[in-house]
Amino acid sequence: MMRILFLCSLVLSLCTCVLAQTTVSIYGSVVDGQTSEPLIGVTIQIGQTGTGTVTDLDGNYELSNIEPGSYNISASYLGYETATRSNVIVQSKGNDAINFELRETQTNLETVVVRANPFQTSRTTPLSLQRLSPDEIKTYPGGNNDIAKVVQSLPGIQGSVAGFRNDVIIRGGAPNENVYYLDGIEIPNINHFSTQGSAGGPVGLLNVDFIEGVELASSAFNARYDNPLSGVLQFDQRVGNQRERQTNLRISASEAALTTEGPLLKKDKTESNTSYLLSVRRSYLQFLFAAIGLPIRPDYWDYQYKINHEIDDYNTVYLTGIGSVDDFSVESNDEFEPERAAQLEQVPIIKQWSTTSGIGWKRRLKNGKGLMTTTASVNVLDNTFSRFTDNEAQTGLLLETTSRETEQKLRYDYTRFVGDWSITGGANLTRALYDNTTEDLIRNQQFSTDLDFIRFGLFGQATTTVLDGKLDVSVGLRMDGNTFTDGGANPLRTLSPRASLSYRLDPKGAWRLNATAGRYFKILPYTVLGFRNAAGEFANRDTDYTSSNHAGLGLEHRIAGFGKLSVEGFYKQYGNYAVSVADGISLANKGADFSILGNEEIVTTGEGRSYGVEFLYQQKLYKNFYAIAALTLYRSEFTGLDGVYRPSTWDSRQLFSLTGGYKAPRNWEISGRYRFVGQSPFAPTDVDASLATYPVFILDYNNLGRNRLENFQQLDIRIDKKWNFSALSLNLFLEVQNVLGAIAPAPPSYGLDRNDGGELVSPRSLIIIPEDEGSFLPSFGLAIDF
Repeated sequence: MMRILFLCSLVLSLCTCVLAQTTVSIYGSVVDGQTSEPLIGVTIQIGQTGTGTVTDLDGNYELSNIEPGSYNISASYLGYETATRSNVIVQSKGNDAINFELRETQTNLETVVVRANPFQTSRTTPLSLQRLSPDEIKTYPGGNNDIAKVVQSLPGIQGSVAGFRNDVIIRGGAPNENVYYLDGIEIPNINHFSTQGSAGGPVGLLNVDFIEGVELASSAFNARYDNPLSGVLQFDQRVGNQRERQTNLRISASEAALTTEGPLLKKDKTESNTSYLLSVRRSYLQFLFAAIGLPIRPDYWDYQYKINHEIDDYNTVYLTGIGSVDDFSVESNDEFEPERAAQLEQVPIIKQWSTTSGIGWKRRLKNGKGLMTTTASVNVLDNTFSRFTDNEAQTGLLLETTSRETEQKLRYDYTRFVGDWSITGGANLTRALYDNTTEDLIRNQQFSTDLDFIRFGLFGQATTTVLDGKLDVSVGLRMDGNTFTDGGANPLRTLSPRASLSYRLDPKGAWRLNATAGRYFKILPYTVLGFRNAAGEFANRDTDYTSSNHAGLGLEHRIAGFGKLSVEGFYKQYGNYAVSVADGISLANKGADFSILGNEEIVTTGEGRSYGVEFLYQQKLYKNFYAIAALTLYRSEFTGLDGVYRPSTWDSRQLFSLTGGYKAPRNWEISGRYRFVGQSPFAPTDVDASLATYPVFILDYNNLGRNRLENFQQLDIRIDKKWNFSALSLNLFLEVQNVLGAIAPAPPSYGLDRNDGGELVSPRSLIIIPEDEGSFLPSFGLAIDF
């Protein structure tokens, strides 16, 4: 592999030497961050090069004769805070529009020098808010262009302990406590082979080539979002190229993706009002796993699209969608190995497809006094989950669940600017449909169910700045209801106020003190609501919304226009949490495996709490270096049927991540990520009970918290080299995951006792399967734009 990389590098370097230096143009627009009105005469500056220009009458700009490379690009305007886009990668082909949204200054300009700010602020969510740029996502070491893995570098964010799943666990909450939005349209899951009723999976679904930015809020949620308890992830998609057609081909260790974009109905204009963005991706993990002798065969496709049309200067409509087709099967090897035999018997067979499509209309009022956004969408998850006595032949059925979830959504919000106030109000309406047929021969349980009910919500948010620009204040109120659960039709039961404050401690705004408090609610998953007992009745119709009270206090310091240092304390108190009647444990401890969460009777009597402190240092590109260092110290505990607080499955107590990189001359880049997770609790296997239910294991939840895994650590390294030719740009990268060869901690794994020939030993018994040794995983990939 190293020889191949060296030869590619040598040949392409020689080609570069005989080609003249390529220069390109960059372009974009600048608008008011509140009203979205174009700003005229904004100064655009490329780093310290002295190259710059100003925006025209439509707020647009263009700079020519720019050499490919990485730049910090700033936009400055009198009366507005200077904004900086850091680490913008300019290529010979495949460049996107570089757009800015500027926020008005709220202080006396005669006494304040406004510095360039690479960190956008939010008056609604001043605390617990992090943003990532597309370039930060694409070159993230160990991420494999997977957004769900990339966000784990942020404070308070934990993935699965062993690192093989994309469960986004925020501040000790369960994976299903988060919501995800794509251009304002909710998507139920961002992973392939998703755990129904939860939100995780092993492989990300979103194409990073679509993403203009990612915003993660872990508290102080805007009132327009329904159902978050721990986090809101908003993915902003860019608009397709309005000037020319371009294509991106990306090949990595596990998949190949093709993305194409361009203008529609352009005719003789420089830019079209209509553009498209379309991608399709195909995995080849099934071939790699076969080559290295693993019995599992994960096979997936996905697609993503966006069509954007600017009707006029004030109205824009867009059509967007995303979907996947997943097939998880197994195939035995010729030679017997205890671990491979156990995998062959225990993994489920999953056939799943999902789709989300939506249309949005954004309207800017002509008097500059308001904005309106309307979206309508449909999302479907179709899932068949099976277990067999012979998984390879798929005979001897033990368990099968065939289900489909469908949501039809309508969302409207209207923002009005009144003096120094920004006031937003709106509503959302959802029709939820769910059907499920389950045959469980292991537990002697069979039922069929179907749901068809309405969910609704109302919200309002008001934001202003007072005390001569020193204090930002935001208050919000939300209420939700539904037509299915007992008492669900009364929205006053979910009245959820929230408030945020951000105080500027010095005239330059380098120091800020932030505080937030709020109450949030979430309806239970459809897998829980739709469960029927032996009498055919809805067993969980009398349940309540899960509640979570948040409080946070933080101090933030911005360093010379390139860095940010912050410390933040948080506390979350849960109420009405779902507790399994059969296992006696909170559902907060479930949902991070390949199963279905919620096909059981529950009671909403559980409580929980999570509290801790987060430290963050983030440096945008400065003197060719960039970095994110995050440390979280926390506790996470939930009660079961007995009302006793126990450490949750996510109570690792210490999280640390360090991600950074160096931009070397001649378009070389080296980056690395180190991640540390403290000792995580686990529920031991009840071996005697599991022998009767094998290949399904029974866990001893009474002893959850008495046993902990070893610490987990992993170091990933990535090296990128970019070439820019007149007809294409090429990025070749080498990535080595788990450089230290660390062993991923895991609870003891069991399988049936067999002799050396693979035959079962009589009498049947379960034995511990030896762990694999830790190993590093090298891979390389490339991205071509043309």
